[in-house]
Amino acid sequence: MAGLGLGAGLRLLRRIPPGFGGSRLQSTHEAQAVLPKTGTTTATAAPPKSQGSLEESKSFAVGMFLGRLSTEQVFPYPAVLSEEQEQTLRELVGPVSRFFEEVNDPARNDALEKVEDETMKGLKELGVFGLQVPPEFGGLGLNNTQYARLVQIVGQHDLAVGITLGAHQSIGFKGLLLYGSPEQRERYLPRLASGEWVAAFCLTEPGSGSDAASIRTRATPSPCGTFYTLEGEKIWISNGGIAELFTVFAQTPLPDERTGEPRDRITAFLVERGFGGVSHGPPERKLGIRASNTASVLLDGVRVPAGNVLGAPGSGFKVAMNILNNGRFGMAAAMAGTMRGLLATAVSHASNRSQFGAKIHEFGAIQEKLARMALLHYVTESMAFMVSASMDRGDPDFQMEAAVSKIFGSEAAWAVADECIQIMGGMGFMQEPGVERVLRDLRIFRIFEGTNDVLRLFVALQGCQALGAQLRGVQAALRDPLGNVGLLTGEVTRRLRRKAGLGSGLSLQHLVHPELKDGAQQTMQCLELLAAAAEALLLKHGRRIVEEQFALKRLADAAIDVYAMAVVLSRASRSLNSGLPTAQHERLLALT
Repeated sequence: MAGLGLGAGLRLLRRIPPGFGGSRLQSTHEAQAVLPKTGTTTATAAPPKSQGSLEESKSFAVGMFLGRLSTEQVFPYPAVLSEEQEQTLRELVGPVSRFFEEVNDPARNDALEKVEDETMKGLKELGVFGLQVPPEFGGLGLNNTQYARLVQIVGQHDLAVGITLGAHQSIGFKGLLLYGSPEQRERYLPRLASGEWVAAFCLTEPGSGSDAASIRTRATPSPCGTFYTLEGEKIWISNGGIAELFTVFAQTPLPDERTGEPRDRITAFLVERGFGGVSHGPPERKLGIRASNTASVLLDGVRVPAGNVLGAPGSGFKVAMNILNNGRFGMAAAMAGTMRGLLATAVSHASNRSQFGAKIHEFGAIQEKLARMALLHYVTESMAFMVSASMDRGDPDFQMEAAVSKIFGSEAAWAVADECIQIMGGMGFMQEPGVERVLRDLRIFRIFEGTNDVLRLFVALQGCQALGAQLRGVQAALRDPLGNVGLLTGEVTRRLRRKAGLGSGLSLQHLVHPELKDGAQQTMQCLELLAAAAEALLLKHGRRIVEEQFALKRLADAAIDVYAMAVVLSRASRSLNSGLPTAQHERLLALT
């Protein structure tokens, strides 16, 4: 190593293509022009905070692509609730659990293809239509971690009811919480929190699914500037047939900053059904989540007051993406709840079913299935509460982690449901136990709020964008090596260690419990391989990386796995350090 001096390292760094010095990598939003088929409903990658610098994101997932450890969000495993918040949660968990066990009938909801009226009434009385609405507007004022815990309970019992509630508050009026003016909040939140009004999120159109920027619904400003006239159609809108308030996205003509010529930009609007001109189609007949209302929403000459613009005119794409990013963490919590219920069903069946003179839980093949189901549940639950805690702490960078949790959770839940049916055999295939309904309900979660295919591109491209910013910073530093000795020395050392097969020297050993040290070492090896692969791909393809979807998908899969490894190490370490009764079980799950 001593023989490989700074000069050799600088020669290694100078292999970076010159294009990285001046042209920034295309963001995922820009990549829409390249990816018209897949689009990107979740493309929120902004330009790096400091072009040409090595300013670090606090996101652990982003840091993986850079070969760095940004551990603040992951270690130690977060516990963000105060004693008062814990007490509030305890007071809610019991009644909500009992309601779903004793009152709600998911099979009847599914057969009726609607949530029963008594169930809707009971949910409103429980206050679950306004879980995160501030108390001054009639809501419960829960933070994200408390919300995720209750969503987990709903997901365990009835995903269709969960969609009704989630479409209402996770995305339907989430924009009011994020961008609403004081007047808008005062006007709408009390009725939404009580359940008097149901909300819906209207983005998807017949010709615009994942490619959200291509929507064609138009909002034409009046000559006097006091209202907009909306024309268009939205499809597959959850709560579309029962909502009274819609968050609608439409193209509006705005003057171009450079030329002054009109240019279409997306704007978000709060649209009341009572404005007139708002109608809906018949309920869609669906594979699953049949009890949740899904319908098209037609906008025919709807006059919307200018005061109902949500956020600034022209900022609608940002509004839509941030709503989806802020609501996505709840999906992982719901999937964790669903898996908990499926695992309990599978264990109960395996413990009572006898074949060949023994209970089937004694057979190794069944034990392996149950173990894998438990593992997938543990990872998903760990991710869900890691992301919600990051949001509650006010961490600015959680979008990639939220996307990872949604991808992993929705695919893990599908696998767990499939294995539950396999363990139950013919009984699992029948309607009465209800697992076939759960399987049908689960299928949509890999599609909506950002298809998993598009989210994988988002994860990989956002990581590559951060890496591109780092490489441009190195390129700029090479122009003045004497003024950037510290920066270059660190980069040279990292690359030379990697070239010599010595690794980065980074370690998680001081952050994890001693019984998990082997897992920590494996995680760091995988992180370094991920970073090396990402850099090699970026150096090979440059700005054309957005076209390499096969490679990006594999890169995203690797990132998802490494993040999962880090999260379970963190959670299991907390349990071991605290001496929890489940600690040794969690140790086995984490190391597996």
